[in-house]
Amino acid sequence: MEFWLTFLPLVIYILLIILLTIGIILGIKTIITMNKVEKVVDNVNEKVESLNSVFNIIDFTTDKIAGFTDKIIEMAGNVFSKLLFFKKGKKGKNEKD
Repeated sequence: MEFWLTFLPLVIYILLIILLTIGIILGIKTIITMNKVEKVVDNVNEKVESLNSVFNIIDFTTDKIAGFTDKIIEMAGNVFSKLLFFKKGKKGKNEKD
């Protein structure tokens, strides 16, 4: 019985030391990996920021094209509505006579 009382705490301490060592190693590897990931994210961020001007030009161009087509469609709609209103006005005058 005395053997177990001295042997089991010794085994538990050895296992805890091993577990602590593995935890420290995993923590260090995680920190190294996070640093590498941070470098990659910074690199990607720099490349995206360098393309920002291109995206701004594309955005500006599409806004102008959309505005231009909206004006053309509005003008065409006004012309068609005036033509339809003009035809309805003639029919109304003929029906009254």
